[in-house]
Amino acid sequence: MTASTLALTAPGAWPPGPAGRPGQDVPGFPRRNRALVMGIVNVTPDSFSDGGSYLAAASAIEHGLALARSGADIVDVGGESTRPGAGRVTEEEELRRVLPVVRGLSAAGLTVTIDTTRSPVAEAALAAGAAGVNDVSGGLADPAMARMVASARVPYIAVHWRGPSQDMQRRAVYADVVAEVTAELRARLESLLEAGVDRRQIVLDPGLGFAKQPAHNWQLLSRLAELRALGQPVLVGASRKAFLGTALRSGDDVPPPVARDAATAAVSALAAAAGAYCVRVHDVPATLDAVRVAAEWMAPGSGPSRTKDRQ
Repeated sequence: MTASTLALTAPGAWPPGPAGRPGQDVPGFPRRNRALVMGIVNVTPDSFSDGGSYLAAASAIEHGLALARSGADIVDVGGESTRPGAGRVTEEEELRRVLPVVRGLSAAGLTVTIDTTRSPVAEAALAAGAAGVNDVSGGLADPAMARMVASARVPYIAVHWRGPSQDMQRRAVYADVVAEVTAELRARLESLLEAGVDRRQIVLDPGLGFAKQPAHNWQLLSRLAELRALGQPVLVGASRKAFLGTALRSGDDVPPPVARDAATAAVSALAAAAGAYCVRVHDVPATLDAVRVAAEWMAPGSGPSRTKDRQ
C-alpha cells in the first residue's frame, strides 16, 4: 500500500468525519474525544504576543510545564518569530534557544513539537525528544524537510505559506482565498506524499495571518469544511492574532494581544465544532473549556462521560 492510499481514520477518533464517518487521529500525538489543545512556548525576544517573556531556558521550561498542568495536550516550542515583518535568526541561535527547552519538557513526559522551518533544527529537536514538527512554511522554506520528516516518521504540521515573514503580507492577494489556500495545501500534501511522508501523520494548517488580511482569515474559518475535504486533520492557530484585535476594535482602540484570549477561546470552540483536529493557543484553560463544550455540542444528549479525555 502506498503512502497516498494509507487509511486515514480510526474508530472513535476526533474529529468526527464527514457524512458520519470516523474522524482522524495522528500517530505520535495524544488521542482525545475532543479537539487537541496545543500550548505555545516562544523562546524568542520578538514574538508578537509574548516575545522576551520566556527567552531563558529555565523560564521557557517552566512555562511549558505550566501549560501542560493547565491541560495542554501538546507543547509547541519555537525559537524564531514568524510575526509579519520578523527577520531571521541564524540556525545556530535557533538551536541554542530551543534544544534545552525541548530536552527539559520531553524529559518531563510532555508531548513536544518543534516550531521551525529548518530541517537541521527539526532533526536536532527530534533527537532531543520532540514528538513532531510544526513547519509554518509547509516544507517550502527547506526542501530537505520533507525527506527528513519521512525518514523520522513523526507527525508533521504543514502550514499554508506564500513567503517569508518580512514580506508575506504583500502576498495576501486572492480572488477566492479558501479555494486558493485549499489548492496550495493540496499541492503541498501531494509533494509531501511523493517525498515519502506517511499520510496519517500530516496535519494541515490554513496559516491564519500568514499572507492573509483579516477578511481572509474569517473566510477560511467559516469554510473550514472545504479544507477538511482534503482528507487530513486540520489545525487552527488563531491565538491573539491581529485579525481578532481588528474584530474587537472600539473606535481607534485595538485591544493588545493578551486581551484577545476570550476571542481566541470563541474561535477555538467554533473551529472545534467545525471539525478542527487541534487548536494552537497561548492561554490553555479557556480554550480547553471551549473545545470540551464543542465536543458536547457535537454529540448532544451523550453526557459528559463521552468527552472525558482518553489517556
